[in-house]
Amino acid sequence: MTAYERGWSKLKNGELLDEAEKEGFEVLVTTDLNLRYQQNLQSRRIAIIALSTASWPRIQHAIPVIVVTVNAASPGSYVEVEIP
Repeated sequence: MTAYERGWSKLKNGELLDEAEKEGFEVLVTTDLNLRYQQNLQSRRIAIIALSTASWPRIQHAIPVIVVTVNAASPGSYVEVEIP
């Protein structure tokens, strides 16, 4: 599910994280590598996985790694996934 599909595409990062947590999402996958610098993530319950690229063809090739990362995510964690 995407932020756009939820009607959240106009929300800023902090608002998006608040809404996702409120709705019970456990993991947010993003391509915004600056998120950890823009937001205080210490009090967050949602796990954040930041992908190093927004290129869909490259992301498609890395889906197995992304799935492993999502499955290993713990509440409040932040992980960057380097995608070649």
